[in-house]
Amino acid sequence: MDIIQIVGIGIIATVLAVIVKEQKPELALGISIATGILIFLLVIGNLTSIMDLLDQIAGRAHLNNVYFITILKVLGIAYIAEFGAQISKDAGEGAIASKIELGGKILIMVLSIPILASLFDLVFNIIS
Repeated sequence: MDIIQIVGIGIIATVLAVIVKEQKPELALGISIATGILIFLLVIGNLTSIMDLLDQIAGRAHLNNVYFITILKVLGIAYIAEFGAQISKDAGEGAIASKIELGGKILIMVLSIPILASLFDLVFNIIS
């Protein structure tokens, strides 16, 4: 089971980071970042299978590829921004983490504008 590996790696890295943090805080941060990357690499295979399945569903539903790609970009931005913010929080930089989250939210809003415009066009066409 993948979750057992992920939790095991997380617990081991946490114990190592706590032990090392007192002597070399920068090394503890490196352990945290390396652990995040390792866990990401472990789950990336699952992400590709999920994306393939979503692509098949979108094809069967005759969903415009622009919308599907935009949704995937939004999800990617959300996960990457969360990952970066958590690393900043681990380093004790809560203010930078907040800025990363804000940047992610703004980029998501920018990507959402074409979908919102299409939705408004659809509503106006129905009303007319």
